[in-house]
Amino acid sequence: MRSALLSRLPGESSRRPSTDTSEKQARPIHHGAEAEAAAGPHRDGGTTLKHKGQTEGRGRVLYTGVPRRPQAKAIDADRRCGGRLGGRSREQSRPERRHAANMAADMTTGGPRRRLVHLDLKGAPPRAAYLAEVLPLLRTLGASGLLLEYEDTFPYAGPLGPLRAPHAYSPGEVRAVLSQARAQGLEVVPLVQTFGHMEFVLKHKEFAHLREVKVFPNALNPHKEESLALVKAMIDQVMALHKDLKWFHIGCDEVYYLGEGEESKQWLQQQDNTPEKLCLSHIKAVASCVASSYPTVTPIVWDDMLRGISEETLTESGVPQLVQPMIWDYAADLDVEGKVHLIEKYRRCGFSKVWFASAFKGATGVNQSLTLIGHHLKNHLQWLKVASNSPADVLEGIALTGWQRYDHFSVLCELLPVAIPSLAVCLQALENGGYSEKTKENVEKLLGMSNLETETFMSTSLGTFPGSDILTLVTQVSFYLKSSVDELLERNRYVTGWFSPYHRKRKIIHPIIMHHFQPDAVSLLSKWNAVVQDLQAAMQQVFHECTVEEWMEENVHPSLQKLQQVVDDLDKAIKAQN
Repeated sequence: MRSALLSRLPGESSRRPSTDTSEKQARPIHHGAEAEAAAGPHRDGGTTLKHKGQTEGRGRVLYTGVPRRPQAKAIDADRRCGGRLGGRSREQSRPERRHAANMAADMTTGGPRRRLVHLDLKGAPPRAAYLAEVLPLLRTLGASGLLLEYEDTFPYAGPLGPLRAPHAYSPGEVRAVLSQARAQGLEVVPLVQTFGHMEFVLKHKEFAHLREVKVFPNALNPHKEESLALVKAMIDQVMALHKDLKWFHIGCDEVYYLGEGEESKQWLQQQDNTPEKLCLSHIKAVASCVASSYPTVTPIVWDDMLRGISEETLTESGVPQLVQPMIWDYAADLDVEGKVHLIEKYRRCGFSKVWFASAFKGATGVNQSLTLIGHHLKNHLQWLKVASNSPADVLEGIALTGWQRYDHFSVLCELLPVAIPSLAVCLQALENGGYSEKTKENVEKLLGMSNLETETFMSTSLGTFPGSDILTLVTQVSFYLKSSVDELLERNRYVTGWFSPYHRKRKIIHPIIMHHFQPDAVSLLSKWNAVVQDLQAAMQQVFHECTVEEWMEENVHPSLQKLQQVVDDLDKAIKAQN
């Protein structure tokens, strides 16, 4: 492939994406639709927001807003960007090496034995061929299994056919991926949402009548027998392609507006009925279906809907005997003591085991394009502290979540290839009980990178892992595309002073002034078109065309089309002058 890295671009030295994630750690509490928009389902840390399970206002709404080439090419690429694209040199990265060593100093050795890598396939699902390339790397990095969240990419059939997206995997592709996972010694845990986050089901007219609230497609109505039948049919079809499972994740997180449906309102009028009991009754019904049909499979649930429920209510519900809760928190400064107390509470309620859920991507911004490794590394180091302060026999494992969308309707966040370095760092930190200089060097060796930084978005080499060229090109676009175009069109006085929208509309151009910016505009457009062409080619090897189109429209077209339009207007003005 032609090297797409540019020579130094206007504005590149002064513009950097923000690495501040404080917004996600200190948000106000929102409710209802405002909460869904502000918090982003399940994805942004969640430690500063109230736990679900607490009731609001009238005591009816069970919702409180808890909230992934060769070395020679890399060297050549860095040289052509004036040594800037690659970030700091090895000499300049000494403080980071000291930082890595310091972070490891107070870590215990040995992390959770079961380490599941979560693949969120509801956005940018990788082609099966790419997954086949990645699975051996995941195993080498320390993964022991996969948490596969198919959503609309599973090949549902029969009455469930409408759920299947045009780019869904075929049954043969699913079997191939599962076979490859088994060959690598990776245990597979499927995840099917069965209560909240049901947009991919309830958006269809065939199932819209099963909504908890008529106008919202997020939550399932727990009162209808057809709702449970639907869930059971989905589970059965997924189970049919997955043999010898030990666990099955039934979701059940963030059930927005539970208690606000008409049937729920009537149910809550009855004595002793509460939103908490309504939630637990549905979880129990789904878990009982799994236990009845698949007695050797243990259901897992996200824990956020359970956190605020009293020990007495949890114990009496019978849910603790049926499921294992997965405690999720993606914050860099998660409350270790609070998590230890929560684990103790779950033990007292009768849960035999618990899971942890961290994040290696998709938890620092709904439209994030690059992964801030440092945030996710700190999150995993905090989880190691929780593990070291909890009973040894209580932890079943940890899932490293990699969210691709905050929900079914949101934009894409970091692509999987972009986040593989973050995943590598986090897996190795868990496997080694911390992140030391030695661990860092091992990660670099496994990824084929000469220097991997955790506190910035920049690294000095391209890497040799599958999809590393996508990381390099996405990094370039994210850093320099908008800033370079803005530098030319908004801060170049010849453009703003002599080729304003007024001039462009009337095709007015001063022949002398034209020569002060036309060559720069044409050159910049040519260079970015070359970058985009390379990025499209790289992405098409990994993703379906719909993913490539979406990512380009969100991240490339706004700036590139603006530049293209100015060049076109300039040509028209010149022709008009002649």
